[in-house]
Amino acid sequence: VDPAGREDLRHIPLITIDGADARDFDDAVFAESTGDGFRLIVAIADVAWYVRPGSPLDRAARTRGNSVYFPDRVVPMLPEELSNHWCSLRPAEDRGCLFVEMRIDTSGRKRSHRFGRGLMRSAARLTYEQVQQAVDDNGDLIVDPWPLYDAFRALLAARIERGTLDLDLPERKVTLSPTGEVLAVSPRPRLDSHRLIEEFMVLANVAAAEELERLTRPCVYRVHAPPSDEKLTALRGFLNGIGISLPAGNQLHPRDLDRVLRKAAGTADNQVVNEVMLRSQSQAAYSPDNIGHFGLALTRYAHFTSPIRRYADLLVHRALISGLGLGPGGLADHEPAMFPDTATHITATERRAALAERDAIDRYLAAFMADKIGTRFTARISGVTRFGLFVTVADSGASGIVPMSALPDDYWQHDELEQTLTGRRTRQVFRLSQDVEVRLMEANPVTGGLVFQIARAEPSGKRSRPR
Repeated sequence: VDPAGREDLRHIPLITIDGADARDFDDAVFAESTGDGFRLIVAIADVAWYVRPGSPLDRAARTRGNSVYFPDRVVPMLPEELSNHWCSLRPAEDRGCLFVEMRIDTSGRKRSHRFGRGLMRSAARLTYEQVQQAVDDNGDLIVDPWPLYDAFRALLAARIERGTLDLDLPERKVTLSPTGEVLAVSPRPRLDSHRLIEEFMVLANVAAAEELERLTRPCVYRVHAPPSDEKLTALRGFLNGIGISLPAGNQLHPRDLDRVLRKAAGTADNQVVNEVMLRSQSQAAYSPDNIGHFGLALTRYAHFTSPIRRYADLLVHRALISGLGLGPGGLADHEPAMFPDTATHITATERRAALAERDAIDRYLAAFMADKIGTRFTARISGVTRFGLFVTVADSGASGIVPMSALPDDYWQHDELEQTLTGRRTRQVFRLSQDVEVRLMEANPVTGGLVFQIARAEPSGKRSRPR
């Protein structure tokens, strides 16, 4: 990049914190105490410098919409020479960036922000585990992590006060051998270091949306509508079955739903409550029209922090560059008129990518389970339908179906509101979140399908109200 016209940030010890297997580093962070709060800097790879509107790189990036992450590979939005090299904030190398400097008070409320185009040099490439261990054990790092954590705790307090929906849904990590065989499937831990980066990124994204509104510039917002009436009715029916109530009416605040999650935390129903809560939500989307973000309890929100892997962020960068007069690489004249079509397109590519990633993990799980036909597993009922049950294995998180033919011999009646199957003759009940023991009958790595049979079921009476 050309250093002319850029603010020199190379003296600031910005660091990247990512997963151990990450290859592209598009965000770096810095924090320091100011006595009455904190000064934060979030620096983001300057992809707009390289990917200009209407260029072949731009057309290909828009077509892909986003990068896709599989257990064994990444299908990047940009060529690897950019995503893993020139745009990646690699340590000890000068890199162009767009940055936002923010001031927050000790309660985590943002007082001010300032955007600029800079030249930075990452002081270190750290992993989530390294940072967390250094904080937990008072270990040494190349930079002091405590100002970051103190600022994070302030931002977390503001998030709690705002009342956001904080779902606890562990990701599954697939460990492969060099030849591609599945060695293990395990939950991916969620550390405070993960949440630290999330909170810094959310604040930067809010600042980006606010800045574009201040500049009266077009913006591709990240929007999330409240749950529909139908989904809220189904959610209430499920929660009533396990002794948790939800306030009446359809004008719920995210804190009402988060209060349910806190009641379920630490109980046997925790995982399934989080899963059902997720299914009750609308899907987030991109739009040039702002309706706010329900889950984060924010009135304005835009993706700014990952332009290497999301086209939406690149458009937000271009709008900021144009609005603030930060040099070449801003929005082309024709782009704002295309925002509605582009937002629809990249929403579709994001959902396509999420489905592909989920299907890939399901196929790896089926391959992992293929030599375990006949084995019994402890599981929990994660879905109840008129054609059978869905169960999730406790150890690996593998999910599969128990078809009607694999249930005990009876005539099974489905109650959609209560989420149950009841045997008319035996009066046996299978209920959502009930513990069961299942036997694996089929595993198809090509489709990712698993078929189980009920081997034994725990009593299915209504659970007592959580404390």
